[in-house]
Amino acid sequence: MAAETQKELQQQKKRFLDLAERSWRQNLFTFTGFLSLAEQDVLAGMRTELPCKMTLYGGTEHTERLMCRFGDPQELGYEEPFPITCLRVEPLMEKFSDTFTHRDFLGAIMNLGIDRSTVGDIFLEGKKAYVFCSDTMAPYLMENLDQVRHTHVKCSIVEDVKEMPVRQFRYQETNVASLRCDGVVSAVWNLSRSQSLELFRQKKIYVGGRLLENNSYLLKPEDVVSARGYGKFIFRGEKHTTRKGKLVVGVDLFV
Repeated sequence: MAAETQKELQQQKKRFLDLAERSWRQNLFTFTGFLSLAEQDVLAGMRTELPCKMTLYGGTEHTERLMCRFGDPQELGYEEPFPITCLRVEPLMEKFSDTFTHRDFLGAIMNLGIDRSTVGDIFLEGKKAYVFCSDTMAPYLMENLDQVRHTHVKCSIVEDVKEMPVRQFRYQETNVASLRCDGVVSAVWNLSRSQSLELFRQKKIYVGGRLLENNSYLLKPEDVVSARGYGKFIFRGEKHTTRKGKLVVGVDLFV
């Protein structure tokens, strides 16, 4: 299961250490499942405790749920790819199918009773979805994922992730008082100051995959900001200043 409570995160921390030590002792690569942002934050805070190097990857660029590989190719003397498969899920008859949301696809997958850590990000393109999953889970999904809502679907393996559609962003410029993260978050999602601060208090803001509790943090160009329940954007920095002295910043919103 994805870790949610503090107790679960501590258990996950022990598992990370066990996997890293196994990689170190046995001179082989070890892998986690797909990690949530909270789990990635725990892992990032353990870097000095780990006996070996680690690499994070989710199947392609700009994925949020990432798998961790413990082990260094230079030290081990060989390379091993991440055990990640990309599946294309599409209606059998597209013109008669429902219009889907991310939640529809995720719900259909979770209704099969599988562990959340075996499934990574889901990208939508029209009525299709591209689902990243572990290699061991791919055959099961291909055999059993045959319906999303009321629409019958089929799954196929994407042999090369370059076949996937290019990830789409919506560029937006907005006025802010400063480059503080809380102010930018408020402006991007049209929230009040109290609503923005509540997101920080509830530990729902992540920058670069790390939990951010300092709401006055000054964003830097290319920072990736995630707000659970709202979405994610890439901060593109200050663009210009209005006549009234307001800063105008740019963001690329994930769509």
